[in-house]
Amino acid sequence: MNMERSKVVVRVPATTANFGPGYDTVGMAVDMWSEFTVERSDKFEVHCVGEGADDIPYDETNLVCHGVAAAFKRAGKPLPLLKYSLVNRIPYARGLGSSSAAIIGGLIAGLVLAGHTVQSVDKEELLDMACEIEGHPDNVAPALYGGIQIGVFADNRWMSDRISTPPGMQCVCFIPKNIGKTSVARGVLSDTISRGEAVFNIGRVAQLINALHTNKMDKLRWATEDALHQPQRGKAMYPHMQLPLAFNCV
Repeated sequence: MNMERSKVVVRVPATTANFGPGYDTVGMAVDMWSEFTVERSDKFEVHCVGEGADDIPYDETNLVCHGVAAAFKRAGKPLPLLKYSLVNRIPYARGLGSSSAAIIGGLIAGLVLAGHTVQSVDKEELLDMACEIEGHPDNVAPALYGGIQIGVFADNRWMSDRISTPPGMQCVCFIPKNIGKTSVARGVLSDTISRGEAVFNIGRVAQLINALHTNKMDKLRWATEDALHQPQRGKAMYPHMQLPLAFNCV
C-alpha cells in the first residue's frame, strides 16, 4: 500500500541533450548531481545554494515546485505547504539540463510525498509527465533513466530507449561564463528545413547510434555533426564553437 511521506531527498544528474544530430531526441546523463530536499512544513519556503542561486525564482514558479505540484495533481491530492531546500551543483542555463533536473526532482519528490505510484511498464507515465512540462524528452529521459537515451513520441505517448554507452567514454564539458536560455536558443531556429539538411541529419543520427553501439569512437567525429541546430545556434549565440559544415542541399 502506498504511504504518504513527510520528507524526501532526491538527487538528479545533469544531462547534455540535442546530442549531435539528435535534436530534441537524444541526450546523455552526466556525472554531476543536484540534490533537492522537500518536506512538509507549516509555511511555504524555498532555500537554494549553489549554481543559479541568484537567478532562480523563489516562489511557486520554481521548476522543482512546479514538478511537485504536477505530481500532487496526478495523485488527485491537494498540494500541502512544503519547504524546499535546493543544492544546485548543475551549472544554471549552460546546456547541462539544470531545468530538467529540477523538473524530474520535483516530480519524484511530489510522488513520494503524496504516496502515489505511476505506471512504468508499457506506459512511461513519469516520462510523460516530465515531457508535458519540458516539451521534449532529450534532457528529461536521461535525467530520469541515466545513460544515453533516445526519446520519441509514438502511440500517443512518450517513450525512451537506452543507447549503448561505449566503455571508457568520457565527457568533457566546456562551460561558458554567459548563460544561454533554452527559449532563446530555440528562437534562432527556422521552422522549415531543406531536403539536404534532413538527409544529412538522418545519416548522421544512424551513424551516431551505430558508432555508440559498436564502440567505434573514431566515427564520432562525423556522427556528431548536425545541420538543424548547431550551425544556427553557433552563428547567433556561440560563434567560438562553430566549425565549418559541408553538405549538399538537393
